[in-house]
Amino acid sequence: MASDAESEAAPGKLQLGPMDQFSRFTGLDTRLLAMLGALVVIWVVLNVMTNGIFLTPRNLYNLAVQSSVVGVMATGMVLVIVARHIDLSVGSVLGFLGMCIAFLQVEIFPLGAAWNWPATILVGLFLGALVGVWQGSWVAYGGVPAFVVTLGGLLMFRGGAFMITDGRTVAPLDPTYQLLGGGIDGSIGATASLTLGLLAAAAVAFFSLKARAKRARFGFPMKPLWAELMMIVVWSALIIGFVLVMNAYTKPRSDIARGIPVPVLIMLGVVIVMTFVTRFTKFGRYVFAMGGNPEAAALSGINVKRTTVMIFVVMGMLCAIAAVITTARLNAGTNSMGTLAELNVIAAAVIGGTSLAGGLGTIPGAILGAVIMQSLDNGMVLLGVSSAVRQIVIGLVLVAAVWFDVVYNRNRR
Repeated sequence: MASDAESEAAPGKLQLGPMDQFSRFTGLDTRLLAMLGALVVIWVVLNVMTNGIFLTPRNLYNLAVQSSVVGVMATGMVLVIVARHIDLSVGSVLGFLGMCIAFLQVEIFPLGAAWNWPATILVGLFLGALVGVWQGSWVAYGGVPAFVVTLGGLLMFRGGAFMITDGRTVAPLDPTYQLLGGGIDGSIGATASLTLGLLAAAAVAFFSLKARAKRARFGFPMKPLWAELMMIVVWSALIIGFVLVMNAYTKPRSDIARGIPVPVLIMLGVVIVMTFVTRFTKFGRYVFAMGGNPEAAALSGINVKRTTVMIFVVMGMLCAIAAVITTARLNAGTNSMGTLAELNVIAAAVIGGTSLAGGLGTIPGAILGAVIMQSLDNGMVLLGVSSAVRQIVIGLVLVAAVWFDVVYNRNRR
């Protein structure tokens, strides 16, 4: 029989705590798990404080739509921060591009033409890419810190949004275009939503088991089978649960279920594309290599300057997508769109696990951070908290998120 000394772990062998063991089994890092726990606590507290209003299907539907704009831009902010930069201009760029799209749609292109709103979206994406080239070139080739460049962009593009129409609101927009904002008809219905949810759950199971088989084939460490199956069940339950909540919210004065809103589908599409870019493309690997060690990345042959410009191009185009959702939802272009949105976007990325030290961050984490930030804002609105107090709270959350990042990185060393 083995002695007590023999039964203990060998000296020098890393002992994992319960949280670390759970993280290892689930594939989720401890920081993401902590944020999930925080989100649950926030939702429960807000639901109690609002007498059960917060967790109603109607409010969760609105929360999903509200989180879409911040979530789309937060996926790009992950790349910016991972590469050790910052973008303070995203809110102003959203406002500028949104005004350009609305102005073209209402006053330049013939309103009612079938190609009107698709053309304005393409122009918005093109302008967003140009904004990225402009700012990225100053950072990469001009040697100006991104903080300074984007701070200048915050002022310039906010002024540009005002100058397009001298501060005048531009409305109404194309009725089909308005569906992209998730209004009364801006969702895909119960049947399509349930079908999409089942397909997503099946995809989770397929790719999880495929990845497990691949790791087994190459002899890589694997999670226990029970843990793999548990995570498939959990993710599938979350997907189907989300669909059922969206289907529980009906259109006014009817029993017709709304289903998943279009802005959420746009955000999920962006998440899938950006996750693929970060995990399976050279560009994504270059970004993380630059953030981990810029000097080593340059010496290894990575074109750091060109990659930096491309990061800001991606950020600009994502701002254009967020501008499309915002203008479609408002059915108008206003020069105040996106005001202070940069705070929510940066906080969402940092809360979701993107390290300000660079080299570390995930796209799903940024979406979780966006939901947390929007949940706080949504809950405070339901509680009747003034705009000034909400700004104070968001500022405090941003500071707390950065502090948490500093402490987390210090403990990892």
